[in-house]
Amino acid sequence: MLSTFLDNKELVFKINPNLSTIDWIYVCSLFEKVNWRTRIPEEIKKAFYSSTWTMFVYHEERLVAFGRTIDDGRYYAMLGDIVVDPDFQGRGLGKKLVKTLNDKLENYHFVTLTAAPGKDAFYKSLGWKKQSTAFIWPQGPKQLRQHTEPEQ
Repeated sequence: MLSTFLDNKELVFKINPNLSTIDWIYVCSLFEKVNWRTRIPEEIKKAFYSSTWTMFVYHEERLVAFGRTIDDGRYYAMLGDIVVDPDFQGRGLGKKLVKTLNDKLENYHFVTLTAAPGKDAFYKSLGWKKQSTAFIWPQGPKQLRQHTEPEQ
């Protein structure tokens, strides 16, 4: 049984690791484990290779969390694919992941993220604010339902 908060000595944080060492099939399985849309290993690998910052977190050599940034190098950036294995959630790991990646973007004009449904309180607890001027072009009924306000 894991303690409530993991000691950093129990974890290995890898920022911008050699991406050729990542098991992309396992990465996709973690997307499934958190009930996100299915990812294809070659496609998610390409997405991570296109990212400025990537972070992978391991516990006893098992990948337990990851995330990345998507940005233009100066003005606009977003955190993407912030995933923590549900077996490791609630122990401060997501907070460390988000803070570490966000710290890499400190001089950008706009830093955003799209929260998974039900995760608003988590991001608000870290100091993130809900944006009033953001819009999305829904890519299907699920996105429309989960990420947009009802029409008035």
